[in-house]
Amino acid sequence: MGDYRQKEILVTGGAGFIGSNFIEYMLNHTSYNITNVDKLTYAGNMINTKSFYTNSRYRFFQCDIANNEQLKGVFDKNYDAIINFAAETHVDRSIKNAAPFIETNIKGTFNLLNYVLHGKADQFIQISTDEVYGSLNEIEPSFTENSPLSPNNPYSASKASADLLVRSYYQTYHLPVMITRCSNNFGPHQHTEKFIPKIIHHALQDKDIPLYGDGKNIRDWLYVEDHCRAIYMVLEHGKPGEIYNIGGACEKTNKEVILFILDILGKSTDLIRYVTDRKGHDRRYSINYEKINYQIGWRPTVSFEDGIEQTIAWYKNNLG
Repeated sequence: MGDYRQKEILVTGGAGFIGSNFIEYMLNHTSYNITNVDKLTYAGNMINTKSFYTNSRYRFFQCDIANNEQLKGVFDKNYDAIINFAAETHVDRSIKNAAPFIETNIKGTFNLLNYVLHGKADQFIQISTDEVYGSLNEIEPSFTENSPLSPNNPYSASKASADLLVRSYYQTYHLPVMITRCSNNFGPHQHTEKFIPKIIHHALQDKDIPLYGDGKNIRDWLYVEDHCRAIYMVLEHGKPGEIYNIGGACEKTNKEVILFILDILGKSTDLIRYVTDRKGHDRRYSINYEKINYQIGWRPTVSFEDGIEQTIAWYKNNLG
C-alpha cells in the first residue's frame, strides 16, 4: 500500500450553513480527516455539526480567524488544504455595520493566506460569491469568471477584497490558491434570517412574509449539496490560480420563490407583505458555470423543486 495516509483538511466556518454541509459531505464521501474552525457567532451553530460531531475523523476548535493568536493553536499540524467558508454574509447586517465584515472576510483571509505562505497548508480554496460581480439587468448575459468585480454593498465589497488578496498571493508568491464563486445556496442548516428559510419559517407559523420592493429581483438558486460536490471536485481537480463559478442554472424572481413555497405548504398568498426595498439591492444575479463543467466535469444535479421539498422537510423537523 506504500505510505498512504489520510489527508488533513482545515475547514473554516464549518458550523455555518454551507461549511457544515460540506464537512458532512466530505466525511460521507472521503476518508479525509477534517478540522473545523468556527467563531460560533449567530450564523455558526453547533447544532449544525451534531450529525458528525463524534466522528473519529473530525475535530473542532472555537476560533476567530481574524485573531492570529487563536489561530496558532489550530496549526498543530500541516494541512493538505484549507477551505475558507468563514465569513460574515448577511447583506442587511453589513449595511447596518460593516466592521465585522472587514475583520472576518478580509483580515481573516489574510491570516489564513500567511499560514499557507509559511508552509502550513499545501492548498487554499477561497469560497466566494457571485455578489462580487455586482448586478445584471434582465437581459444581460450571465456572469463569467472574467466579469469585472463591481460589488454594491459592504458584504460583497469585503468578499471582493478578499478575492483580490487571494489572487495577489498567487501572483506574488505563486501560492496554490483557487477561488470559487457560487450563486445563492439553499438547503438544510441555513439561518432563518436568510430568504428561503425565512419564507418556510414564517409560512409554517402563518406569519407575514416580507418581500422587498416589487418582488422581481432575480437570483440563481443552487442546492447546497451540489455546491459541496463542486468544491470537492475543485479540491481534487482544480488548477492553482483559477476561479470557478458554481451556478444552479435556476433563475427565479423572489416572488416566484415565495409563491412556489406557499403552494407546496398549502398556504395563502395573503401572507406576502411588500416592504421598502433594501439599500443597494442588486437586481439580478446569474452564473455561467461552463468553465467548471468543461474543465472538471461538474454540473448541478438537484432540481429546485426537489431541493425545496428536501429543505422544507428539514425545517419542519428542526424548527421545533
